[in-house]
Amino acid sequence: MTEQRIGPDKEVTLHFALSLENGDVVDSTFDKKPATFKVGDGNLLPGFEQQLYGLKAGDKRTLQVAPEQGFGQPNPQNVQVMPRSQFEGMELSEGLLVIFNDAAKTELPGVVKAFNDRQVTVDFNHPLAGKLLAFEVEIIDVKAL
Repeated sequence: MTEQRIGPDKEVTLHFALSLENGDVVDSTFDKKPATFKVGDGNLLPGFEQQLYGLKAGDKRTLQVAPEQGFGQPNPQNVQVMPRSQFEGMELSEGLLVIFNDAAKTELPGVVKAFNDRQVTVDFNHPLAGKLLAFEVEIIDVKAL
């Protein structure tokens, strides 16, 4: 039997660490249970998943993920200025994560970038948008579905 390699119709179990250019670790499974996903199920961004194609159990890699393959570039239209009255009773601070519901009741997280007595600037871009990421992986198992 040939070794299973990552590609369509495969289930993959792996450890991963996601790091910024400065070495700060954003997320990691190396100190806990490994992650399992089915290729194409949407759990991994396509740009991450594509770079795993061809790897097999036992492989270890550190892959570079450009913003275009990761969380995209920041979109200036995702930065909104809102009336301070929408934040009544909230103690605001720069970097504060706030959650809004859109018309379909989907949660939209945003980060407070600036505020004064009249208005609040909230950035709804993904916090990792525009960032070059290092994606360290250790493939534990690859199974056909």
